Amino acid sequence: MVDSRVHLFISGMVQGVGFRYFAMRKAAAYEIKGFAKNLFDGRVEVVAEGEKGLLEEFIRDVRRGPISAHVTDIRVEWEKPSFEFNRFEAL
Repeated sequence: MVDSRVHLFISGMVQGVGFRYFAMRKAAAYEIKGFAKNLFDGRVEVVAEGEKGLLEEFIRDVRRGPISAHVTDIRVEWEKPSFEFNRFEAL
């Protein structure tokens, strides 16, 4: 059941290392919907909606990232869900 939305900004070596697709695979495992996209400043932005407990686990996974990434910081903003997503996409 979708009851929460989280907006993440992930910093570090997170572009060109499969980070968005890692997030997409993890989101699928938790039945989370939303997107991950690269930003011009080198960060990855993630918007995700799902059950709060599963989103918290997803955030823990994203903090680690794929083996080729190095996450140095993650900004987490909790929001109300918009129910606008049908799936999770790597944009």
